[in-house]
Amino acid sequence: MSTATVVTGLGVTAPNGLGTEEFWKATLAGESGLGPVTRFDAGQYPSRIAGEVSDYVAEDHIPSRLMPQTDHMTRLALTAADWALADAGINPEEMPEFGIGVVTSASGGAVEFGQRELENLWSKGKEYVSAYQSFAWFYAVNTGQISIRHKLRGPSGVLLTEQAGGIDSIGQARRHIRKGFPAVISGGVDAAICPWGWVPQIASGLMSTVNDPARAYLPFSAEASGYVPGEGGAILITEDERSARDRGASKIYGEIAGYAATLDPAPGSGRPPGLRRAAENAIADAGLTPADIDVVFADAAGVPELDRAEAAALAGVFGLHGVPVTAPKTMTGRLLAGGAALDVATALLSLRDGVVPPTVNVTAPAADQPVDLVTEAREADLRTALVLARGHGGFNAALVLRRAARPDSR
Repeated sequence: MSTATVVTGLGVTAPNGLGTEEFWKATLAGESGLGPVTRFDAGQYPSRIAGEVSDYVAEDHIPSRLMPQTDHMTRLALTAADWALADAGINPEEMPEFGIGVVTSASGGAVEFGQRELENLWSKGKEYVSAYQSFAWFYAVNTGQISIRHKLRGPSGVLLTEQAGGIDSIGQARRHIRKGFPAVISGGVDAAICPWGWVPQIASGLMSTVNDPARAYLPFSAEASGYVPGEGGAILITEDERSARDRGASKIYGEIAGYAATLDPAPGSGRPPGLRRAAENAIADAGLTPADIDVVFADAAGVPELDRAEAAALAGVFGLHGVPVTAPKTMTGRLLAGGAALDVATALLSLRDGVVPPTVNVTAPAADQPVDLVTEAREADLRTALVLARGHGGFNAALVLRRAARPDSR
């Protein structure tokens, strides 16, 4: 019988911090990475606020030979993967040849790269289109480039469930580990702050049009008016616990104790959304009850109707104000396929340090959303965390994390 699946390494690239500890320090301090869009001229669009990874210099992290064939998104993912492997103390060359897999999440792929090459095609002609366009835009490119860079030959894949994808990728990684693979790189990093990535989000009608970064994204608030997009995410090293301990892993952040995914019913069906069922199934998968959950990292759509639905789901599972709820993504924006993975990383850091990070800019939840919203960092004896995510199109995912014992505990 397989042992537990644990997380031994984290790599974070976020709008409010590059690197895991920089991000965590900023998050606990309530430092936001939201601001006016600078990656393109957003003045002609109704939404003009984003969470950008503004202090990232790709040339400091990416070999020159990879620069022409990668998008900003993939460079962030490669950097996060490098950091995660280093954090876990894993040298892929020392692992079994087919021992490490890669499963990441994606939304629309490397849209900035694709837009640039299409502009070249339209304005200059086909001879000006990069040969790398054949794969650099592809939604599986992060998985592929990470695998190639580190010569990984284990099972690979990509999950396209938008914001829910970061959790789904970790759930898929756990499946591979239960089949006997010692380690899987998982999580997600996304970046779509360019016109081609911006317009579809505006068309959804869910984006905020408020131009004050401190008021644009207010989930669970009576002033909620939509979400703010961001870029970045987190890459996690998931391992079989016994394998991790046998190789002398220096740290274990926590255990992937439970996972579940559901799909919302068709509009007009009269059936309830699937988020509550995902949460309940993940808790049951972990062998726990709702009373065992110490904190919830919410999906936090920032859209009143969706926030009410999530609050109702939480009340149905935990009771009114039954569990502390936080949404630190108010400091980063919703990172598409990178968002849930970053929430998982944040939850693991919370379990490690015994502190719940704040939901900044929201002073109190709306009267019709009865949640115990954490608006200032709160110390607590945290043993378990539930992370929730919803992807556009009806995807729901839930992950239960359990605080790990020390690596030398047997």
